[in-house]
Amino acid sequence: MKLVIVESPTKSKTIGKYLGPDYKVIACKGHIRDLDTRGPGGLGVDIAHGFQPNYKIQKDKIAVVNELKEAMKKADEVILATDPDREGEAIAWHLADVLNLPVATTTRWQFHEITQRAIKAAQAAPAHIDMNLVHSQECRRIIDRIVGFRLSALLQKKIKSRSAGRVQSVALRFIVDHEKEIKAFVPEDYWIITGSFGDPAFKCQLVAYNGKPLKIKSQQQADDIIKALPKIFDVSDVSITERTREPKPAFTTSTLQQESFTAFRYSTKKTQLIAQHLYEGKEIEGSPVGLVTYIRTDANRLAPEFAQACISHIERWYGAAYAGHTHVTTKKSDTVQDAHEAIRPTDLAMTPERVRPYLSKDEYNVYRLIYERAVASLMAPRREAALSLKLTGNGYTFRVESVKMLFDGYSKVYGEFESYPKPTNIPELKQGDKIALNGVEQEKKTTTPPARYTEARMVHLMEEKGIGRPSTYASTISTLEDRDYVVSQKGILAPTEQGDLTVEQLTAFFPELMDASYTANMESELDDIADGKSEVKTTLDKFYSDFIARYQTAEKTMDKVPDRPAGRDCPECGRPLVYRKGKFGEFVACSGFPKCHFVEKSAPDIVEGKVCPECGSALVRRRSRRGTEFIGCSNYPNCTYIDGRQNSRARKPIEIPEDAPTCPRCGKGKLVEKTGRFGPFVACSAYPECRYILKTPRKTRAKKAKAEE
Repeated sequence: MKLVIVESPTKSKTIGKYLGPDYKVIACKGHIRDLDTRGPGGLGVDIAHGFQPNYKIQKDKIAVVNELKEAMKKADEVILATDPDREGEAIAWHLADVLNLPVATTTRWQFHEITQRAIKAAQAAPAHIDMNLVHSQECRRIIDRIVGFRLSALLQKKIKSRSAGRVQSVALRFIVDHEKEIKAFVPEDYWIITGSFGDPAFKCQLVAYNGKPLKIKSQQQADDIIKALPKIFDVSDVSITERTREPKPAFTTSTLQQESFTAFRYSTKKTQLIAQHLYEGKEIEGSPVGLVTYIRTDANRLAPEFAQACISHIERWYGAAYAGHTHVTTKKSDTVQDAHEAIRPTDLAMTPERVRPYLSKDEYNVYRLIYERAVASLMAPRREAALSLKLTGNGYTFRVESVKMLFDGYSKVYGEFESYPKPTNIPELKQGDKIALNGVEQEKKTTTPPARYTEARMVHLMEEKGIGRPSTYASTISTLEDRDYVVSQKGILAPTEQGDLTVEQLTAFFPELMDASYTANMESELDDIADGKSEVKTTLDKFYSDFIARYQTAEKTMDKVPDRPAGRDCPECGRPLVYRKGKFGEFVACSGFPKCHFVEKSAPDIVEGKVCPECGSALVRRRSRRGTEFIGCSNYPNCTYIDGRQNSRARKPIEIPEDAPTCPRCGKGKLVEKTGRFGPFVACSAYPECRYILKTPRKTRAKKAKAEE
C-alpha cells in the first residue's frame, strides 16, 4: 500500500477514488506546524543565531500527525501531494521533517487540477521537494512573524490598534489615503445642454464651441448659450468606424474575485472558498470531479492542449467564424510568477448546465463564470460599427454616437457579464444636410468625488502594486475588517478612526514598510530565493537591520494614546477606572493592569414584567459583540434563551446539503450554516464532538444577520 498525503479532506476523497485500493489518501489539513511562540519576543526565531526558526506542531494537528505516523507503518511508500505553490511546498517539507522522510528521495506529486488525467500524469512524472521554494516561504514567514509580532505589540501598547502586518498595513494605507482624496475633493456645479433634432426626433449633447470643448459653469452661461442657438443646424460630420473588441483572457485569482464581485456581489473570501470547493472536487453523476484548475494563480496563460480542445469545441457549437486564438501567453509584469496556468474548467464536457444539479446556486454561478470566461477568451472578437454624428450652428456643436453590433463574437458566450451602449435611432444623414432643432433641455449637475474602493478594486490594486500574492488577497481584506480598521458596506470599504490612526503612526515611524514599492521589492527578493538566485540570510539581514532601527526609535518616541477615564475609582486598589477596547467591544477596567485585574460588570437592564419561559429567570437587555441590542435570559450561560425571532431562528434544525464540504478538522462532519447569538456562521455539523468554526469577519456575520431580520 502507498500512502498519499494531500492537504484537504475533500481532495483526499476525490483523489482516493481515482487511485484505487492500492493507495491510501490522507489529508494533513493544511500546515501541521508553525513558528513557536516561545522564546525572546515570542517570535519562534533565533535572530542572534542566523534567524534560526523554531517550529512547533500545532495543537489541533497532533492527532493528524499521529494518524499519519500510524498509516506510514503499513505503507510501502509515502507520496507528498500538497498544493503546487510555495505554501504547498513548505507543507510537504514540514511533513517530511516531522515524519522523518528523506527530503532528497521522497516522492512529490504535483498537479494543477484534480482529475484522473492529471493524477496519472503526476504519477508518471514524480518529482522531489523543491528546497528553494521552501526557503522562500520560510523567509517570508520569518519576516511576517517579526513584523507582525513586533509591530502588533507596539501598536497595542501605544495606540490600542490590534495588529499590523507587512501586507495588511500597506493595503490599509491604500484605503486611508484614498479616503483623504475623497474628503479633500471640492465639488463643482456644471450644466449639460441636450438638443432634440429632426423627425423622428433624436437627442444630441452640446460638446463644443468654435471647435473647442465646452464646459458650462453657471446657469447664466447656460441660458445665454440656449438663446444663441439657431433653429437650423448643419450636419458637419458623419463618420462610421468599424472596431473590434477582443475578449478578456481567462481568469487569474484576482480577476476572478473582481468579476465575481461585479457580477454577483460575492466577497473576495466567499469567491475564493467557492472556487476551492470546485477545485477540490464535487460529486457529478456519481463520480468525483475536480471541476476547475488550481485557483491560486497570477498568470492567464492556457495550456496548449486545452486551447486546442476549446477551439474545436467553439467550432462545433458556434461555428468556425467564432473561433479565435489565445490572447495572453506571457508574463504581463515582473511581479507575475506564472507558475500555474489560468483558472479554467478541467473538462469542457462538464458544461455549467450539465453540472448545475450537483452544485449550490453560488457554486453554479462561479463555475459558469469560470467556464464561460475561459471559452470566450479563445473566441473571435466582437465587431461593431460606431456612427458618430456632429451638428453645428452658430459655432456650437452637438454630438451623438450610436453603436451597432455587426458580429457578436465572444459575446455570444460571455455577453451576459458585459454592458453595451444602447443604440440611438439616428436617421440617415450626410454631411452638408440641414436639420431642425426641435428644442433643448438643460440639466444642472455636480462633480462627484472619487468612489470608495470596493473589495474588487482593492484586489486589483494589490495585484497592480505587487503586494501580497493570489492566496492572500481575500484574507488581507478580511483581516482589515476583522481588526476594525475598515468597515465594509455591500463590499465598499471605508477606514475607521482606528484605521486612520494606525496608518498615520506606521507611516511616520516605518515609512519604508508602508511604501508599496518596498513591499513589492520584498516579493521580488522572495522570488529570487525561490529561483535560487539569492540567499535567505542575506535577505533577512538586510530587512532586519533597517527594521529594528526604526522599531527602537518608535518604541521610545511614539506617543501613547491615553485611556479615557471612566470618572470613578477601582473598588479593589483605588486607581482610576478607564475605558478599554477589547475583543468584544469597549469595557471599564482598572488603569493599574496588570497589577490589578479588576473589570467592571455593568448592571443588567432588567425588562419589567417579563421572565424567561425556559428557566423563570429575569429577562435583560443586552448588546451583542457588534452592538446589536437583544433580550435574553439573565441566567446566561446556564440558560441561552433569547427573546423573539433570533431565538426561533437559532432553534431551527440543522440541514446538511448534499454538497456540503467536509470539516477540515475532524474529516467526519460537514460544514453547514448555523445561527448563533451573533448571527449566521459556518461550523462543523458534528458539534459538540468537533467545535470547528470557519473564521469570518464579525462585521460580515453581523451584516448578514441584520439583512435576514
